[in-house]
Amino acid sequence: MTAIKPKHFNWRLDDGVGVVSLARPERKNPLTFASYAELRDTFRALTAADDVKAVVIASNGGNFCSGGDVHDIIGPLLDRDMKGLLAFTRMTGDLVKAIKACPQPVIAAVDGVCVGAGAMIALYADMRLGTPEAKTAFLFTRVGLAGCDMGACAMLPRVIGQGRAAELLFSGRTMSAQEGERWGFFNRLVAPDVLETEAIAMARRLAEGPTFAHMMTKTMLNQEWSMTLDQAIEAEAQAQAICMQTRDFRRAYDAFVAKGKPQFAGD
Repeated sequence: MTAIKPKHFNWRLDDGVGVVSLARPERKNPLTFASYAELRDTFRALTAADDVKAVVIASNGGNFCSGGDVHDIIGPLLDRDMKGLLAFTRMTGDLVKAIKACPQPVIAAVDGVCVGAGAMIALYADMRLGTPEAKTAFLFTRVGLAGCDMGACAMLPRVIGQGRAAELLFSGRTMSAQEGERWGFFNRLVAPDVLETEAIAMARRLAEGPTFAHMMTKTMLNQEWSMTLDQAIEAEAQAQAICMQTRDFRRAYDAFVAKGKPQFAGD
């Protein structure tokens, strides 16, 4: 059993689904140096967490995340030298890299405020559910920084398109929930009172599926960005041949023959 006992965010494991949420709802869940690092380390640890089959990053108190805490992060950064600043910006990048690198599918459940680094965490999830009240902004330029934070200029165009991404990253304006759904940022919108329930149900369906194959799907989704089409076709041929050696593939066949439902075990 994976022993994840964070000090700076909420965590629970519910029937194979890990549920994460930031723990400062009274301030719309800002990030601190400590919560950044602990989240990064947790997602890195999920690589070896066989009992965690899928992950939901949930909202808390009607909001997802208000980005870096103005007093706990932004203020102290003004006193750092270049080496110290680069250590921080690399750490923030390491968090979203860890979300992408963990083998489990990650679903962000976004309600209310989702801005700055919080928007980046949602962006790096594999899927996103939102509510009509979700307000997402990549507001780095509004505090005098470039829009190219935590891989935004690489990832956001892939999700919503180059022109739309450029508009959001240059302006720092808020993307409404309806825009987000129409543009493909959100897979769908649901009512706030069922957001977490819907996200966990979605995660549980994945957790009950062929989790080794899900890991392979996530790996290919990430790796094929830098491949030619021919390279991608060959990589997928090799990935599928590996999956054909799993017991889950045999279970699916046996269940089909027996006119039943396969009980996948992830091996």
